[in-house]
Amino acid sequence: MKFCSACGSAEIALRIPEGDHRERYVCEHCGIVHYQNPLIVCGVVPVFEDRVMLCRRGIEPRYGKWTLPAGFMENGESVEEGALRELAEEACATVALGPLLTVLSVPYISQVHMMYLGDMAEPKFATTPESTEIRLFREDEIPWQELAFRTVKATLAHYFECRARGDYRLKRAKIE
Repeated sequence: MKFCSACGSAEIALRIPEGDHRERYVCEHCGIVHYQNPLIVCGVVPVFEDRVMLCRRGIEPRYGKWTLPAGFMENGESVEEGALRELAEEACATVALGPLLTVLSVPYISQVHMMYLGDMAEPKFATTPESTEIRLFREDEIPWQELAFRTVKATLAHYFECRARGDYRLKRAKIE
């Protein structure tokens, strides 16, 4: 951090503010503490009948790899609204949003991934600038070696375990 976003001063120091226990960027001019917190990634496991919809990424990172429709939550929206927005932006699709399936902490990149189950009434979707291909996959067709992110792999594995049990439980985990 080079400048204070509150007053514009270049007098920024990395130190532990009084009453805190972590180093933070602090403006030496106006005293504001600049907190940097993890980003939330929200998305959906869209399901039609016995198949899961995956998108082939049309953007970096991991261009060309398969993923679930998901992305960064925006200010002013709920996690559910963000998940539905990302589904629409990446696949022009809609779902009836179901339970939260996974909350995966990814501390090495300061992110938390939250994925919901989504029931597709019909298999209507289309590519967008964010996805070059969209397909429905049965469990035995999932391109496990071509998945873009470990959180996607963990979420899909959990979904199929839940489906086999007939009981959708929340999975909380830390991805190293």
